[in-house]
Amino acid sequence: MKLNQNHNVIFYVLIALALMAALFYANPVRSADEEEKIAKVVWHVDFAEPRRFSSMLTSIFNMVTTYQNELMDYDVRIVLLSHGIRFVTEDKLKGTPFAEDKELAESRKNLMTRLNSLREVSGVKLALCEITRAAVKLDKEKIMPGVVLVPSGVVEVAKLQSDGFSYLKAY
Repeated sequence: MKLNQNHNVIFYVLIALALMAALFYANPVRSADEEEKIAKVVWHVDFAEPRRFSSMLTSIFNMVTTYQNELMDYDVRIVLLSHGIRFVTEDKLKGTPFAEDKELAESRKNLMTRLNSLREVSGVKLALCEITRAAVKLDKEKIMPGVVLVPSGVVEVAKLQSDGFSYLKAY
């Protein structure tokens, strides 16, 4: 009888060890090297051309789709400043250096829809320079939902680069 009890204890200990191993391998702790495998990219937008912005959105879509297909973690951000403000508001910005032109008027809805889709569906983060917003006196309520204001766009880009983000800009 004592032998059966010992076998039972050994059996339960082995089951417990097998469960612990399964849990460990199902949810492994990431090492510092594995943490660095997160693709971190910041896109810098300070230009006015809708066609250029459209091209950039296509590149970002292709980028995040590739990361998703490869099951990679990613953190993609778009920092807008100067003329980039045109792409995150429906305000025509009349009387400012960033005023809407014919090309933007024709493409704004499409561009904002695509940008919002990248944010909502793919988790791309958007930031707008507060210096730019304040300079043109644009009400915060007129900024596209989900856009975070940062004190300075160029400082945000530099900060992200120092945090290991790759820098990209559409040309």
